[in-house]
Amino acid sequence: MCSGRVDLEFILRAFSKGMDGVFIGGCRLGECNYITHGNYHALNTVLLCKRILEHIGLNPERLNVAFMSSGEGLLFSREVDKFNRTVRDLGPLAVGEGLDPIEVKAKLEAVRKLIPYIKITEREKLGTPLKSEDQYDGLFTLEEIEHLISEPLSYYIDPDKCQACMICARRCPVQAIEGAKGQVHVIDQDKCIRCGTCYQACPSRFSAVQELSGGEAVPPPLPPQERALPAKGKAS
Repeated sequence: MCSGRVDLEFILRAFSKGMDGVFIGGCRLGECNYITHGNYHALNTVLLCKRILEHIGLNPERLNVAFMSSGEGLLFSREVDKFNRTVRDLGPLAVGEGLDPIEVKAKLEAVRKLIPYIKITEREKLGTPLKSEDQYDGLFTLEEIEHLISEPLSYYIDPDKCQACMICARRCPVQAIEGAKGQVHVIDQDKCIRCGTCYQACPSRFSAVQELSGGEAVPPPLPPQERALPAKGKAS
């Protein structure tokens, strides 16, 4: 499997399941067998994930990526042995950092819910091939990741503006919008991946979908019994 297909979700899920370290091996940079150069994407994903681990309080050395050809078995063996020693010295996940494993698991699960949002927000950087190791540290900053995770964008449908046109519900890629014709639509915040599709799809003449930033609290949803819109032509 191409290293470019190693998703951020795979890495964080491994840590949330209690893995003490994650090692990713890929083809040498610039020597991709395909036109995708997925190994650059794998490198950037690892750099992003290392910052996420730092944000949580875990040692980023628990995650490593190495690049080599399929014929370099000795190099692969050396890299894996070195990584095993590193993880052994770090100790068990969370415990080695003096953290509560239950709290760390909860933080990892919370970040996993934000993965689609993080990937959309950082898609340009994730797709940028790095030419030298000097660029690694500056690609993602800890402050940037802390802002992404602590203050993610949220979306909310203003019940006073919604016209139940169904456009946002049809466009939502994860079916997170509840509603039907004649009923005010509501975004299920537990399903929402914060992609902004609903915000872009909502007709400008309605502007019912609101973008909330800076960690602003999402207003409570309208109760189901109050979602019916008045029939057109009748007094409300």
